[in-house]
Amino acid sequence: MDTKSRLIHIPVEGDEIQGDLRLPRESKAIVIFAHGSGSSRHSPRNKYVATVLNDGGIATLLIDLLTRDEEVVDLQTSYLRFNIDLLAERLSVVTDWVRGQPPTRRLHVGYFGASTGAAAALVAAARRPHIVEAIVSRGGRPDLASPLLASVRAPTLFIVGANDDVVIELNRQAAAQLRVEHRIEIVPGAGHLFEEPGALERVALLARDWFEEFLLLANRRAA
Repeated sequence: MDTKSRLIHIPVEGDEIQGDLRLPRESKAIVIFAHGSGSSRHSPRNKYVATVLNDGGIATLLIDLLTRDEEVVDLQTSYLRFNIDLLAERLSVVTDWVRGQPPTRRLHVGYFGASTGAAAALVAAARRPHIVEAIVSRGGRPDLASPLLASVRAPTLFIVGANDDVVIELNRQAAAQLRVEHRIEIVPGAGHLFEEPGALERVALLARDWFEEFLLLANRRAA
């Protein structure tokens, strides 16, 4: 599929964050990626998922929610990656940027969050209930979004590895607080990073199907 790709810069508090925007021809939806603890837009796992979405005609934005200076601090302290309010606020800024750009302003918006990025995605979705239409969490920590889970309006898919026992329980507890359509998918034989053969491919297909259903098909039926 013909896909345009470009590096973008979004101003934040006197600095900027960077992202990789990929726009397949005639896209109707875009998925913004919120990366997890210690990761970045260069994450090979999220880049793989993004490519599968692009092949399905869905645009993607892999974005670093921290500035370069903040990333240096986080590498030393591991503090900012758990600052869910900060990450969610940055994700909201990114979402508003997407809605303000001519090539993307009319696209249906979804979030893909990994690890702590999943919590940021849920919080940001609760703050933008009329914009964010679907969420996928990969090995996420949705429990860190607990105060706002009941306010989420976007259908949410939780994907967890079968060997990630603690995170499975945290996802179940978080899912119980949601008041919107949701599902937990447990990938057999997979750990937290889905490095096992076939595990990441399963994640990507589950994510693609979820976004197709709630970003593309649901809106087509409503049109």
